[in-house]
Amino acid sequence: MASVPREQVSYDTSRRIRLFSNRNFLGFLFMVPAGLILLVFLTYPLGLGIWLGLTDVKVGRPGIFVGLENYEWLFRDHIFWLSVFNTMLYTVVASIVKFAIGLWLAMLLNRHLPFKAFLRAIVLMPFIVPTVLSALAFWWIYDSQDSVISWVLIEMGLIEETIDFLGQPNSARASVIAANIWRGIPFVAITLLAGLQTISPSLYEAAIIDGANEWQRFRSITYPLLTPIIAVVMTFSVLFTFTDFQLIWVMTRGGPINATHLMATLSYQRAIIGGALGEGAAIATAMIPFLLAAILFSYFGLQRRKWQQGGRDD
Repeated sequence: MASVPREQVSYDTSRRIRLFSNRNFLGFLFMVPAGLILLVFLTYPLGLGIWLGLTDVKVGRPGIFVGLENYEWLFRDHIFWLSVFNTMLYTVVASIVKFAIGLWLAMLLNRHLPFKAFLRAIVLMPFIVPTVLSALAFWWIYDSQDSVISWVLIEMGLIEETIDFLGQPNSARASVIAANIWRGIPFVAITLLAGLQTISPSLYEAAIIDGANEWQRFRSITYPLLTPIIAVVMTFSVLFTFTDFQLIWVMTRGGPINATHLMATLSYQRAIIGGALGEGAAIATAMIPFLLAAILFSYFGLQRRKWQQGGRDD
């Protein structure tokens, strides 16, 4: 058997070393196992959902292909459009407030405070509590008869009778948004705090020497260097909020008069409770463009700050 020339072996070894020293190749290699898991457990259900949305399948009865008929019907369904409005309102308001309060908490916890570790643990508590328990707690807080908020306001003499938080459309919307904000703030705050701690203190020291005030330091140092983290955090916050199901379903079931129905809860109601799997799948599929928009926001937000990772700022 012919032997391989020593020069060829040396070349192959050198090429292999260069390949495994390439950050892009290593990143791809490490992502392959996770990608395969996502392909099996996410891509297949997604494809099945899209296919079901093109059929008239119902629980206990196989359906036939009907094309875009489900989507045409949804286009004329005012409850569906109400759920779209509720979902957009719920997502936009909750995400903005969570970001604002979360950023403020992150900057506060990044300072030298007494009992800082304990305060961080307290801030994280709402996020680690199971969603259903949080929803049940808020359901009791908003109870039309035994609401602790109403009791406090009555004792203070500010109101004379209990407030029906979940019984009126606008108050119900505000109530579920407040519950989502309470639950989502810790994720934003802790993640942004981790990003703040990667910023070198020497940058702030140099800015102080140059006479920059607190707002100028935030605008010129904190915000630019935190932009990649903000893009990722806001993307996940929007995704979690947009697809929220447990909080709404436990608290209101989409009521009163569909005022708190999100696209996720309406899809569940039509598909599982109502038995119209095709219609429910079509509602769920209609969420995809909104989710893609959030992902693209994150992608372009990260690309805009490539220079921070040693790349070229596009």
